[in-house]
Amino acid sequence: MTQDELKQAAAEAALDFVIHGSIVGVGTGSTANFFIDGLGRMKDRIRGAVASSEASAQRLAAHGITLFDLNDVTELPVYVDGADEIDASLAMIKGGGGALTREKIVAAVATRFVCICDATKQVATLGRFPLPVEIIPMARAQVARALTALGGRPVLREGFITDNGNLILDVHGLQLADPIAFESELNQIVGVVTNGLFARRGADTLLLAAPGGVRRIDAV
Repeated sequence: MTQDELKQAAAEAALDFVIHGSIVGVGTGSTANFFIDGLGRMKDRIRGAVASSEASAQRLAAHGITLFDLNDVTELPVYVDGADEIDASLAMIKGGGGALTREKIVAAVATRFVCICDATKQVATLGRFPLPVEIIPMARAQVARALTALGGRPVLREGFITDNGNLILDVHGLQLADPIAFESELNQIVGVVTNGLFARRGADTLLLAAPGGVRRIDAV
C-alpha cells in the first residue's frame, strides 16, 4: 500500500466515530483531507463541522458541509486530525501544516480526539520531527534565543504566515522524553502563541494504518 492509501484507510476508519446529527471537529493536512472527503459522503447525517484552518474550511464547504464557528458550538463530540509524530502515550507533535493553534483550540473543546495516521508517524520518543512553535512576529528573535537555551535549534519557516497572522519557528534537535513538562515550559515563553506539542491534551484514540490493516489504540 502507498502512504496515501494508508492515510485514506485511517481516515475511513475514523468515520465510524462520527455521531449522527452532531457537529464534527475537523483537522488539517493530507490525512484530514481524506477524512473530509469521507464526511462529504455522509453530510446529510451530520449538522456540520468546525474547521481548524481556512484550508479545511474551504474543502468542507466544497463538499456542501455546513461550517460552524467554534464560539457558537457548545458540544463537540469528536475531533479528527492527523499527527506528524505520535508516541505510545498518544502525545503528538503537530503543526507541520501550520494550523497548530486552531487545531489545539478545537481539540481542547472536543470530548474525544481521534488521531488518524499511518504507522510511519509512530515513534518511541518525540522530537525527530521539528517542533513547530507559533510566535508573535515582533518576538521572533527573543523566542528563538529562549528555544536555543532549551537545547533546540529554531529555524524560521520562510515565506509562511499562519491563519492567525503569525510566524512559525520549527525547532530541530529536541529529545522530548517528558512532552507534558516541555509543552508547559514552552507556553511560559513570552511571545509564544502555541507550540505543536499535544501532550497535555493528547489523543484519546489512535487509528494507526499499516499494510495489515488499521489498528485502534486507546489512551490508558
